[in-house]
Amino acid sequence: MSLRQAGVTDAKIISAFERIPRDFFVPSTFRDRSYDETALPIGMGQTISDPNVVARMISALGTGKRLKVLEIGTGSGYQTAILTQLYRRVYSIERHASLLADAEARLAAVKCFNVTTQLGDGQKGWPVQSPFDRIIIAASSQNIPDILLGQLAEDGVMVSPIGPVHGVQRVMRIAKNRDGVDVQDLFDVRFLPLIAGMPETDGTTNR
Repeated sequence: MSLRQAGVTDAKIISAFERIPRDFFVPSTFRDRSYDETALPIGMGQTISDPNVVARMISALGTGKRLKVLEIGTGSGYQTAILTQLYRRVYSIERHASLLADAEARLAAVKCFNVTTQLGDGQKGWPVQSPFDRIIIAASSQNIPDILLGQLAEDGVMVSPIGPVHGVQRVMRIAKNRDGVDVQDLFDVRFLPLIAGMPETDGTTNR
């Protein structure tokens, strides 16, 4: 009901949210708040996004079982798990090794196998796997990230929060076509910034 009230009408998206238990991706300290409409801490200064924000961003992407998706910011793995229910293949990048290791374990536990993860710099994307039909960015940029836009296929869609590092950003839907891009300004959010540079490791490896 909450997703529908937020304007999410795609039955496939609603079904994906029903199948993936958000409480499994939330630290035990906050598990009693798993289904609150708010972001929650997951460690390393990062958060798991408000489920309504996740649903609205995915709704803006547009779904399709034959599509290949790049996700920037694996985080807890919750959004990743939702994406695996809606697309053919998901590629997800995370810059914190400990978060990535935990997310990979959770994704395996809920049997999400059509996902490949990587420890890396999200601003650089995943050039060897490009182009992508869809790109979703779980971090804010002050401008549309050109490198990631370059990895988007023609007729592809990228959804990203755009705006200042501190304060309110706007989720933008960027549709790429042979003539350039069409940009739609959708709704307000508050995301942590997309950080460039080498990923943060703690001796943890990733697959």
